[in-house]
Amino acid sequence: MKIKGDYILKEIVGDYIVVPVGIDRVDLGAVVTLNETGAFLWKKLSNESTENDLVDALCAEFEVDRAKAEADVSEFIEQIRGIEAIEG
Repeated sequence: MKIKGDYILKEIVGDYIVVPVGIDRVDLGAVVTLNETGAFLWKKLSNESTENDLVDALCAEFEVDRAKAEADVSEFIEQIRGIEAIEG
């Protein structure tokens, strides 16, 4: 899976915001704010990644227990699927 090209991640004063771009994507309901963990996962999805890849990366970067990482990744993927920002 990978982030679609018509979404971008912007950091504004320490906050991370996902914004749809392009004429056919003008939908403010698709704007999502992310915490540091979400932004980390978003950046990982700029390249093709599996859910397991994301869990491994999260565990390595944030020293989090694997079960917690799996739950966080699952919730994150569900959120970005909800705005149709992911392909694959």
